[in-house]
Amino acid sequence: MEINSIVGALDALAQPTRLLVFRALVVVGEQGATPGALSEQLGVASTTLSFHLKELIHADLVATERVGRNLIYRAQFDRMNAVLAYLTQNCCQGAPCELRPVAPCSAA
Repeated sequence: MEINSIVGALDALAQPTRLLVFRALVVVGEQGATPGALSEQLGVASTTLSFHLKELIHADLVATERVGRNLIYRAQFDRMNAVLAYLTQNCCQGAPCELRPVAPCSAA
């Protein structure tokens, strides 16, 4: 991944409300969530939530889809996994890692 893309993703997550929103979307998985459900769950005003969702979409960490009259927001698991892979790419200075690699996160 390009370094500016990684920095953009990390910058988006470096704000408490956006981090909470992203984590909530990770928990619900591929089914995603509507803004109303997220607003209620997190106790965030809809206008504030809209602003933070826009920032997460801009960082390509969240995708949106219109389903009927609703907008559904979903975490971009492939993007999240790419950021995590970049951050841990050269861990342990080339020595065997004490951490066992885990399968990438998925929406399943």
